[in-house]
Amino acid sequence: MSRIGKQPVKLPPKVKVVIDGDLVQVEGPKGKTQQRLPGVKFEVKDSAVHVSRPDDSRQSRALHGLSRALVQNMVKGVTIGFERKLELYGVGFKAEIKGKEAISFNVGLSHPALYPLPEGISAEWKETKSGDKQGELTLRGVNKELIGRAASEIRKLRPPEPYKGKGIRYQNERVRRKQGKTGAA
Repeated sequence: MSRIGKQPVKLPPKVKVVIDGDLVQVEGPKGKTQQRLPGVKFEVKDSAVHVSRPDDSRQSRALHGLSRALVQNMVKGVTIGFERKLELYGVGFKAEIKGKEAISFNVGLSHPALYPLPEGISAEWKETKSGDKQGELTLRGVNKELIGRAASEIRKLRPPEPYKGKGIRYQNERVRRKQGKTGAA
């Protein structure tokens, strides 16, 4: 039996869970989210969601813990929310929020790179200008997967390079630096 899968997901007081076949909908103070999770059975009792599997096949065992973890993330997202921070390193690098639908990046390209924000994600830009660090971009939302994907796509606009460390990186990401060329002795 899956150790994670057999643990119930406790529901905070203001969270409502609706299960319709394999569609799980979670609604809370921060918003609502839904996900289709086939292969397992869900039951809501005693202000907790219990996940069970129909048989002991390899696929059912794999989906058991995964489904429970996804429901836990949905509950956490609608109560606390998720956030991911990105840092811009490089002279002149900056981001500008264009309403609620897009972010414009000036990261050393010949043109500003425009990234359209997915629905349900908000962004906040804070300029810091300490050394090479130009600022911090914070992504917030209720869907952990969506925030991770958006952060990854933003980082791909200008990944950190190994010689000077310029680029977009996750907060607390360590960039392996290379020595570069040495002059003639």
